[in-house]
Amino acid sequence: MPSDAELSYIESRSPGHDRLAPRAFFRSDAPAVDLDGPWRFRLAAGLGDLTSDFADTAFDDGAWDELAVPSFWQLNGYGAPAYTNIDYPFPIDPPRVPDANPTGEYRREFTVPEGFRLDRAVLRFEGVDSCFAVWVNGIRLGDGTGSRLPTEFDVSRALQHGRNVVAVRVHQWSGGSYLEDQDMWWMSGIFRSVRLLARGLEDYFVHADYDHVTGTGTLRIETSQPATLSVPDLGLVDADPAGPHSFPGIQPWSDEIPRLYEGELAVDGERVPLRIGFRRVTVEDGTLLVNGKPILIRGVNRHEWHPRTGRTLTYQTMLEDVLLMKRHNINAVRTSHYPPHTDFLDLCDEYGLWVIDECDLETHGFEKVGWRGNPSAEPAWREAFLDRAARTIERDKNHPSIIIWSLGNESGVGENLAAMAEWIRGRDGSRLIHYEGDRENGAYGDLYSMMYAGFDHVRAVGEGTEPQTTDPAADAHRRALPFVQCEYAHAMGNGPGGLREYQDLFETHSRLVGGFVWEWIDHGIEQTDANGTTYYAYGGDFGEELHDGNFVADGLIFPDRTPSPGLIDYKKVIEPVRVVIDAATRTIHVENLHHTRDTGYLSWDWILEADGTEVARAALAAEPLAAGETRVLAWPTELADSAAIIEKQRGEHWLTIRGLLSADESWAEAGHEIAWAQARIGDTAAADATAPDAPASGRQTRIEQDTDRITLGAAVFDAHTGVLRSVGGIDVDGPRLDLWRAPIDNDVRAFAKPVEQSWHEAGLHRLHHKTLKVEATETALTVHAHLAAAALDFGMDVVYRWTVDADDVLWLAVQVEPYGAWPEVSLPRIGVGMTLPAEYENVEWFGLGPGEAYRDTGNAVRVGKYQSTVADMQTPYVRPQENGNRRDVRWARLTDGFGERGLSVIAAPVINLTVKPWSTKALDAAEHPNELRPDGRLHLNLDLEHQGIGTAACGDPLPENETLKVGPAEFRVGFLELRAEA
Repeated sequence: MPSDAELSYIESRSPGHDRLAPRAFFRSDAPAVDLDGPWRFRLAAGLGDLTSDFADTAFDDGAWDELAVPSFWQLNGYGAPAYTNIDYPFPIDPPRVPDANPTGEYRREFTVPEGFRLDRAVLRFEGVDSCFAVWVNGIRLGDGTGSRLPTEFDVSRALQHGRNVVAVRVHQWSGGSYLEDQDMWWMSGIFRSVRLLARGLEDYFVHADYDHVTGTGTLRIETSQPATLSVPDLGLVDADPAGPHSFPGIQPWSDEIPRLYEGELAVDGERVPLRIGFRRVTVEDGTLLVNGKPILIRGVNRHEWHPRTGRTLTYQTMLEDVLLMKRHNINAVRTSHYPPHTDFLDLCDEYGLWVIDECDLETHGFEKVGWRGNPSAEPAWREAFLDRAARTIERDKNHPSIIIWSLGNESGVGENLAAMAEWIRGRDGSRLIHYEGDRENGAYGDLYSMMYAGFDHVRAVGEGTEPQTTDPAADAHRRALPFVQCEYAHAMGNGPGGLREYQDLFETHSRLVGGFVWEWIDHGIEQTDANGTTYYAYGGDFGEELHDGNFVADGLIFPDRTPSPGLIDYKKVIEPVRVVIDAATRTIHVENLHHTRDTGYLSWDWILEADGTEVARAALAAEPLAAGETRVLAWPTELADSAAIIEKQRGEHWLTIRGLLSADESWAEAGHEIAWAQARIGDTAAADATAPDAPASGRQTRIEQDTDRITLGAAVFDAHTGVLRSVGGIDVDGPRLDLWRAPIDNDVRAFAKPVEQSWHEAGLHRLHHKTLKVEATETALTVHAHLAAAALDFGMDVVYRWTVDADDVLWLAVQVEPYGAWPEVSLPRIGVGMTLPAEYENVEWFGLGPGEAYRDTGNAVRVGKYQSTVADMQTPYVRPQENGNRRDVRWARLTDGFGERGLSVIAAPVINLTVKPWSTKALDAAEHPNELRPDGRLHLNLDLEHQGIGTAACGDPLPENETLKVGPAEFRVGFLELRAEA
């Protein structure tokens, strides 16, 4: 067993020993040996279980397992992942860590070909979590920490041509773990690539400045040794990289036009490819400028994640992320909370995304102990902080997409952060510095950054009226900085709500740079249950002592990278071209919100619909608008003429304008929708659309009654309870007043008291119906009832009044009145719920769609006629919760598989529609979607309104105007059996 001295690097504040200085990541044609692939592997339970001679070349590892590199051992059957948001999963006693410190021992044989320069040999690890030591041919090279940062070792003294053995010992916990308390899964291993390099060019630093006044680009490249530079498009051939070289008429790099000039450095026969982007980042009068123009960030925070491989990603997965972002109008990424794989930054350069590159640093867990002993303020940790800053900046300094360096995340305050900022400014003055943790003074960075600031505070910042801080000088400094929401609109589960309100503020005030939604992807771990059903695990599913549940599932895309309704909503809200239709003046207002690009890349069309059916469509001619320009277009003659014709007809008439890619882009095909607008045209007082035609049935409207049943036309009611039992031949149960929904994450979690707790205290999850009176007249049935919870003396009086009209539609009018002394509480929903047979699984509706929508979401839905199945109307949130609501529904049809029979629902004028194959109770009880099983009935909710969605799980409470308050309510809904004609 190794001695304590030999293992002292584990519980150390040092960033490592015998490592090479950090440098830029680059590829070249110099010889290299790829060491990715199967390695021999053994997991030791702790330091007392280590293999003392495992690094010897003669060691027999034949009995060991094989483990792929790169990978995490917890995702390959060794140990288990653990999730915490803030808490350290071990006692806070830096730099000490638990004795139970799982340690992976890795070995691999590899061959070094003859001719490989042994004297220039470097062993490079791109990422090892959390601490490791390495040997080659039994010779110890060194050790290191900094999980998401590269580490290089000089291997020249140990390497030989022919057979070699590399051995690595990786520890799950180390002193470095105190600097890596990010909101994510704790996992371990060699999770990024390993390569043996014959290093030629040591390092280079591209400086590519752009003067927006003259259009001149200036290029100079620092190189570690003499080299020549060639950039064909700039006319450079074998030039001195140091320059400086000036070029008039340069096309600058931006997220919208990511122009890269390809070149090459040559050093002693080695060729290093370059991709150069010219741009300048500045702050003027509290506004963030790139290339002399203000930018508005429409961003996301991105952790690296794949549901099967964790933070080990393939190039294809990273490309999928970038393409999804571009296709959903996202223009910026914060690499929360560590530098990403370098391939991702290459893709940002190529496809165009602004990047905040964040250092691998977070000490958030010290907040739980009042920040006592926080490494940010401890001189003994200074070297580690500066080391992480240097390895971040040096690795990524040549990416034009990076416009801001971030010191790290949620690490309090302290001189070590100040030292990082000072070092970065000295090394790279071309970019800004970000740090959110010093909100009081903003002393370290060039931006005023906050997380989850509410609407009122963001508005105040934009207006310059935010509260003053204690130090007048610091307050004045902070007020001169641009403001960014480095995290906002927490996308956990159903949501986020309020996106439009934030975006309106960002677009109104020049000081507001925009923000980064938290976050890009749900970090669910793919699992399969005993029935072979896939689901995604979250905190607590692996028996962790401490965990934060599904707080790790808070992304705009699901773990399988399917866009959530939140991402579809975000795409609409952040459209780079804003379109507004004014039906009264027959005009279209178009505003180009782009930073650089004109609208010439878009083609436009218009679509006219009557009651959800298209009646006319044509191209819309529109001259390109320059970036920042606004224009008002008159309706073209064909549109005006078509509108004039349909407006004379009965029903609803809607005009949609769309902006589509006119040609293929690198990130989407021609026809991809970028922006759209919709407006109702014609006489808004005209009769609205009605239900689809149904055959005459000859139903009677006179009430018939016997001991157990009451018949009203085709409807049959229970004579004792007044509950509807059938409509025609369709067996139904209900409808009854329903106030409960399966709480969403924003109902369950909050900075203060969660709204779900108030709902439970008011008994809203356990309400019971009590029939008070059933009254039948010749043409109507009236049922009086109470809805209340046991042990409480308040509830709802409800009156159901049933009638049948001349078209045989069975109408229900609901009147609701609170009684008793209600507490201060909102309602989850107010409407009626009922069930019907599961065979009526096909749903057609006229209203907002095609996706789900709630009162403060649904920016991306539009009025139309839609079809789906009940199964497809469910949104598979990682933790089951209220979902699938269709808003402003005028009518809906639920039919069987043949479309021959079913039930028509008619709103007066609109209703919220939810159809589920399981009950709300079952949805509420489920922890994962695989636990939900169709119960043979369809559960239909027809709601007057819902509580809003908001972002209270991590943000302000739901605004008052989105809260569903207790009070009187009335609404009407109709039912009609549908039968195919004989």
